[in-house]
Amino acid sequence: QVQLVESGGGSVQAGGSLRLSCTTSEYALSNYWMGWFRQAPGKSREGVATISKAGSSYYADFVKGRFTISQDKARNTLYLQMNNLRPDDTAMYYCAADPRVIGWVLDPRLYNYWGQGTQVTVSS
Repeated sequence: QVQLVESGGGSVQAGGSLRLSCTTSEYALSNYWMGWFRQAPGKSREGVATISKAGSSYYADFVKGRFTISQDKARNTLYLQMNNLRPDDTAMYYCAADPRVIGWVLDPRLYNYWGQGTQVTVSS
């Protein structure tokens, strides 16, 4: 069983930055696809960024150039650095993991392990 615990959410003004953290096990970081997803009120959950077991990263078009996914295995932590935040980035952000992802890597349906989420609110 993989445990995922997110932190780092909060409220910022447009143009600001936040860094989300997802604490898990070293085994998960080395052997699972790890990703960040978000869900805004009334909308479906969508993929934001993922990182493969080999360390390759993938981003949704709407965050390219603004968000960076990374991992620190010494700290057993996955990060999402979010810069130049916009009001439409407001959502609950979730960390997710799966040992085997076949298909579109940002599809939340392909991930079976989820954290509880952390809220990000961006005001204009």
